[in-house]
Amino acid sequence: MRKLWILIVFAASTAIAAEPFASGVAVGKRPGPYSFLVATGPQRGQPTCYICEQKEKPAVVVFVRTLSEPLGKLLGKLDAQATAKKDEGFKVWMTQLIDNADLDPLAKWGQKQGLKNIPIGAFEDTDGPPAYTLHRDADITVMLFVREKVTANFAFKSGELNDMKIAKVLEALPKLFEKK
Repeated sequence: MRKLWILIVFAASTAIAAEPFASGVAVGKRPGPYSFLVATGPQRGQPTCYICEQKEKPAVVVFVRTLSEPLGKLLGKLDAQATAKKDEGFKVWMTQLIDNADLDPLAKWGQKQGLKNIPIGAFEDTDGPPAYTLHRDADITVMLFVREKVTANFAFKSGELNDMKIAKVLEALPKLFEKK
């Protein structure tokens, strides 16, 4: 009987651990302003707040702790969308959460991924902007917003991002362009 109880507790705790977790600004809430050091493009080396610039326009912000091949794949697909929807004011950017920004390797990583329209940069605090309440276990947090409201939020632990999850993020993009 004791072994059965231990097995039940273990199975329940494993199921709970597999549940999605919250990271970042909740759907329906307003993302607050934050500045980060841009590593690519014309604003390289400057603290920039794209949240401030986007206001009513559609946007995707990707917070990351580690750079990876699946992250590059996600950003590549978002980069293609940013190119296609540029006339609609759509912007995508990536912010790496790190203690000390080293912009050169970050810029080289972006080039290696073939990113052309996505600025990438660093926020010098591994917890991220305080108002964003990014979960410590979230290696990647993706937030979509328009009209100053988050419309979708995705969080992935290290190693979780795959083709199926990338497709889920991309499926949420059309909501950014609905007329209201």
